[in-house]
This record gives sequence, C-alpha cells and structure tokens, in this order.
Amino acid sequence: MKSTPDLCDEYPELVSVVEPIFSNFGGRECFSGQIVTVKCFEDNSVVKQLVGTKGNGRVMVVDAGGSMRRACLGDMLAELASVNGWSGIIMFGCIRDVDQIMATDIGVQALGVHPMKTDKKGIGEQDVVVSFAGVTFSPGDYIYADNNGIITSKESLA
Repeated sequence: MKSTPDLCDEYPELVSVVEPIFSNFGGRECFSGQIVTVKCFEDNSVVKQLVGTKGNGRVMVVDAGGSMRRACLGDMLAELASVNGWSGIIMFGCIRDVDQIMATDIGVQALGVHPMKTDKKGIGEQDVVVSFAGVTFSPGDYIYADNNGIITSKESLA
C-alpha cells in the first residue's frame, strides 16, 4: 500500500482526509480496504457479530459516538477479526487490551483506551452511512490508514 501522503499527492481530488484525532493501536500499522460501517453507542453487539464473519480484507468503520466511557473493542474481538480476514478497524470511540491488540495482525485506530467493556443489549446498526471526524463514511467506499493518518475515497486507489 502506498502511504496516505503519497495517495493524497497522487489523487488530491479523490480523497477525503479524516481529522487527526485517532491513534494507531493495532499490530498492522498500514491497512486499507472497502468500508463496512457499524453505528453503536456503548454496546458492541454488532461489532462482535461482524468480526465473526469473513472480512475479505475489508475495514470496519465503527461510529461508537465518540464515547470515552466504554471500550467497544478488546483483544478477543480483535483476534477474531484478524483470523477472519479483516484488514482493520477504525473505532470512533475506545478500545481496551491494548498490549494484546498491538500483538495482533490487524490494523486498529481509535480515539483512546478505556478498561470498561460495553453492555450487550443487541443495539446497533450495520451498513449505514456514518459521519465523524469531518468525513462521511459510506459502505463500499475505500479507506486507507497508516501512521500519517486516515483517508477515504469513493473508488479504489490501490
């Protein structure tokens, strides 16, 4: 994968740049793929369900409402996502089990870390348009993430 700065230089009219509010926590620092969206708030039931499916190199973009009170991703779900072929997870919220996630072969960027898990009430939506950090994420669009930032595009830049 080309770096996000190189993609911005090569395709300035095709990319949207996500505000620089995320930190890289995954074992895979560079990742990209087609977007699958989840919208949830302090309930990671849909995330748990989705990581159990074939990722096929896609990236899960989770709008967790920016919650800094619960972690919507932990080591067991990150490991399951990796085993099932997900390229990465962008979490507009918190994660936990950071040391284990850093040792897992998956890209993970999140706002921060929090030790408390979420409730499981089965609340959340999948494959809906979500907006945060100055960008709208649509299912089927493409996302590219590395230590320089996160960008999206309506078409593949690979």
